[in-house]
Amino acid sequence: MSKAVHIATFYRFTAIERPGELRARLQRLCQENDLLGTILLASEGINATVCGSREGLEKLFAWLQTQPGMAALKPRYSSADNPPFKRMLVKVRREIVSFGQDRIDVPANTGEHVPPDRWDALIRRQDVRLIDTRNDYEVGLGRFTGAEDPNTRNFRDFAEYVERELDPQRDRHVAMYCTGGIRCEKASAWLRQQGFEHVYQLDGGILNYLQQVPSEQSSWQGECFIFDDRVCLDHQLQPTARPICYACRMPLSAGDMASPHYQADISCPHCIDQLTPEREASLRERARQLRLRAR
Repeated sequence: MSKAVHIATFYRFTAIERPGELRARLQRLCQENDLLGTILLASEGINATVCGSREGLEKLFAWLQTQPGMAALKPRYSSADNPPFKRMLVKVRREIVSFGQDRIDVPANTGEHVPPDRWDALIRRQDVRLIDTRNDYEVGLGRFTGAEDPNTRNFRDFAEYVERELDPQRDRHVAMYCTGGIRCEKASAWLRQQGFEHVYQLDGGILNYLQQVPSEQSSWQGECFIFDDRVCLDHQLQPTARPICYACRMPLSAGDMASPHYQADISCPHCIDQLTPEREASLRERARQLRLRAR
């Protein structure tokens, strides 16, 4: 890759006995190799996006793949002109992706991984129900043709949507997708434990699809939201310069910015309900400090 900053996204559902100890070792290793990003650890596994030099990333993976259950870890690479993160954070959480359902055996029950070159043929089938597992604001920016929007505010709402709208006896073939694959990995395992027989997931998620399928052959429409400073990517995996609300980090449409609830640096329609006088004062001071630094 010709660009200066290399970005690696990876996850792995595998038992981690002492995530706190692993956190300290990873934080030190990332700092030694000048890496930036976020790594989430839990007893169920690891989930991360990290950027830096290719050499630094390869040192990270060489070490990670020596750890129990991590030998099959497969990073997916992309690149950018500038680092999409400002610091390196390694955190221990209850879940590496918050779903809120207990006793999910992901490695034993995950759905069938469908590679990008077979995805469009699958989702065109009349007997396949195609569902976007992402949040409502992500779906609003882009989706696959014909995909259902669960209208969820966060991933923890997805199980309720499934219980309300899907039936394992009626919906014999369910295909799901998300940004990088991790949400589908967990959701597909949960569906199979609920009795759904044929569950499919897009291998590597939307990002892998956009990387491998030419735009003229693609059934993807719109932009793909990602959880770093690039905000949204087009079909060539380039940032789209989508504006965001600096108060809540939500991507903004033209309608959002025309709303009376939108104030630059302060609020937008997505977060106006959480804007207290104290919060507004803090945000105004933050904006003032940023303007002073820019002089």
